[in-house]
Amino acid sequence: MPLTLWLSLAAVCAMGAMSPGPSLAMVLRHTLGGGRTPGVVAGLSHALGVGFYALLTVWGLGAVITHQPMLFNMITWAGAAYLAWLGIKALGAGRGGALEAQAVITNPVQAARDGVLVALANPKLILFFVALLSQFVSADMGWMAKAIIVATATLIDGAWYVLVAVALSHSRVMPWLQARAHWINRITGVLLLALALRVLLGP
Repeated sequence: MPLTLWLSLAAVCAMGAMSPGPSLAMVLRHTLGGGRTPGVVAGLSHALGVGFYALLTVWGLGAVITHQPMLFNMITWAGAAYLAWLGIKALGAGRGGALEAQAVITNPVQAARDGVLVALANPKLILFFVALLSQFVSADMGWMAKAIIVATATLIDGAWYVLVAVALSHSRVMPWLQARAHWINRITGVLLLALALRVLLGP
């Protein structure tokens, strides 16, 4: 793959990763609830979910799924239900007040589960990859070039959210966030419920 083409791919993946949304809210919640380790784990596991969708795209399965309405609707309903469940949990946590400095409400196992499922629970993500990554995939592309595409999407997503978790867990940043965790949880819950509704309603 030419360097100029790879730089274009990296830019597209970076813009997708940095877009505000439920993924950022999820990493923030786990960093607030358990510290740096759960936040980093959530970011890395989210990258695995992104990598899975990127892999489907370069294999050509992304287009197949988007043209199978019944299968896509099943994925959509399951994804919306999970996002709504996360939103309700976040709203419930918001009623509990601000997090104490020593309180731990999450752990790496929960962070790993949520990281993967938040990525997989949004079926619109595969449309993102089909629309944007398809310009980098050709019928005669070799397995090495396809592996580079998948690795680029995965690593950029993981690097961004690890950076977010590390920044949020800094000793000077964390106390400020913890003092406002009550409102952060509420905003996160509303955001996740709104996304679940948007997934159900479609574009």
